Amino acid sequence: MAKARSRAAARKVKDRWKAKNWYNVLAPASFDNATIAETLADDPSKLTDRVTEISMQDLTNDFRKSHIKLYFKINQIEDNNAKTAYIGHTLTSDYLRRMVRRRRSKIDAVYDAKTRDGARIRIKPFATTDRRIQNSQKKIIRLTMRKTITSKARAMTLSEFIKYIIEGKLGSDIYKACKTFYPVRRIEIYKTEVLKQPTIEIEEPKPAEPEETSEPETEEKESEEETEEQPSEEVPEESEEKKE
Repeated sequence: MAKARSRAAARKVKDRWKAKNWYNVLAPASFDNATIAETLADDPSKLTDRVTEISMQDLTNDFRKSHIKLYFKINQIEDNNAKTAYIGHTLTSDYLRRMVRRRRSKIDAVYDAKTRDGARIRIKPFATTDRRIQNSQKKIIRLTMRKTITSKARAMTLSEFIKYIIEGKLGSDIYKACKTFYPVRRIEIYKTEVLKQPTIEIEEPKPAEPEETSEPETEEKESEEETEEQPSEEVPEESEEKKE
């Protein structure tokens, strides 16, 4: 009896595997809907809220961004495609260790910012200096980082702001702002976390279509008008002297 039960249990396990289907995990539209991974599931509802990790190098084939790890959460299933939403990123630990050296100061902070489309995102930047600095100087750098992050977030949607961070543009803008107070060595955004997804739908502006020019027709019309308005040349009358 025990052997019969074990065989029946083995058959059930095999049947469960046969019932599973493959699903393509897709990145959001801001990442060109690229395929992140493939996963198995016997029920599509079980895929919801699964978190997938991928390096920026694997997503964009750019080896210079191998130290960036992106996190996506599945939020929608369509056919065999599992759509995701961006929930955060981190930098690898070995990359962070290379940034910090002895006899230097590291200034890190945590800020919550709100984007133009109503999303809330937590940002963790840090700055490094060539030598140790005083606490008053650290305070000024933190205030500058906060001001730059909040102002940039208010002017962008969540997808625009994420792209702005990952491309390193936010770090370079903070670097320029801090340089006026103290010459920092480097600024990095080492972690982000989306606390609230967008609540306001903002349509991205479509590129304006080029208007059809009707210059040749207008030129022809103008030329016709000129010919119509132009008076005909009058033949000078013979003078009376010649008649005589």
